[in-house]
Amino acid sequence: MSLLTLLPFIVLIGAMFLMTRSAKKKQQQAIDMRNQMQPGSGVRTIGGMYATVKEVSEDTVLLDAGPGVELLFAKNSIGAVLTDDEYNRIVHGIEHDLKSDADVVPDDASSLTETDDSAASDDAPVDFGKKDTADTADTAEASADTVDAEPADAGTDAADKAKTDEQAKKSDGGSEAK
Repeated sequence: MSLLTLLPFIVLIGAMFLMTRSAKKKQQQAIDMRNQMQPGSGVRTIGGMYATVKEVSEDTVLLDAGPGVELLFAKNSIGAVLTDDEYNRIVHGIEHDLKSDADVVPDDASSLTETDDSAASDDAPVDFGKKDTADTADTAEASADTVDAEPADAGTDAADKAKTDEQAKKSDGGSEAK
């Protein structure tokens, strides 16, 4: 047999050797990780459950999955041992960053709608849209009564202006002009 016919078999055996070597290396890292588990550390099982280690024995691990829930797992079923920060971020939603607590958005909008007592508040109604001329005159007179700084005839001036504006709109584009 020539060396040329044995070359594909040699390459195949070399590739298999390298693949098994890297797989053994990963297995050894997983075994070391599982042996470093201590009570109180957070873990993720291969099924995706997050829990806290309560006890570690030779082949099994007792996990605390919640209040009053203790589960016994094989050590091989632990997928990852998490750092405290990572476990708290995933399970409890607690993030430790360098940002200040003042930048955090509140959970509810009640703090966003609160007003300061020092801010001046107007008791006059706010006009949010177009109203009838009779309603405009009523609200203008009501606002004139509540605010002492305005003269009493200011409400009638606003009503007269609204009437003239309405008449101008009707004569410009209404059916009467056509």
